[in-house]
Amino acid sequence: MGASMWPSAYGKATNTETIMKKWTGSAFTSNVIVPRDSFKVTKGTPRSYDVTGDSGKINKHFFCGDCGSSLYSELEIMSDKTGIKAGTLDGGEAHLRNKVDVEFYVKDRVHYLNALDNARQEPRLG
Repeated sequence: MGASMWPSAYGKATNTETIMKKWTGSAFTSNVIVPRDSFKVTKGTPRSYDVTGDSGKINKHFFCGDCGSSLYSELEIMSDKTGIKAGTLDGGEAHLRNKVDVEFYVKDRVHYLNALDNARQEPRLG
């Protein structure tokens, strides 16, 4: 990991496909959703920027000020949750045990990807 770190936390994994492809640099992102009050950065001071989401509410995206890696998000629409980029967890996405609970923004799914088995399918977030 880079200069910003936090303890590994486990929670709900989500796979989102949105116009936020610029934020993720990919057609999708895997996030671990945890209670916001249980999440704490233990090293470094991430930088952030705000964007307006599809809901019209603010999405605050945090990234490493040293290397630029996407770290986590705080969405106004989910004010009690933090979405941690699963690939930033120590040990990587293996902690998720290949379990994705829900796919958001399936309306924007790229044509070459299929729905994940046993994952709830939501057209958008919220």
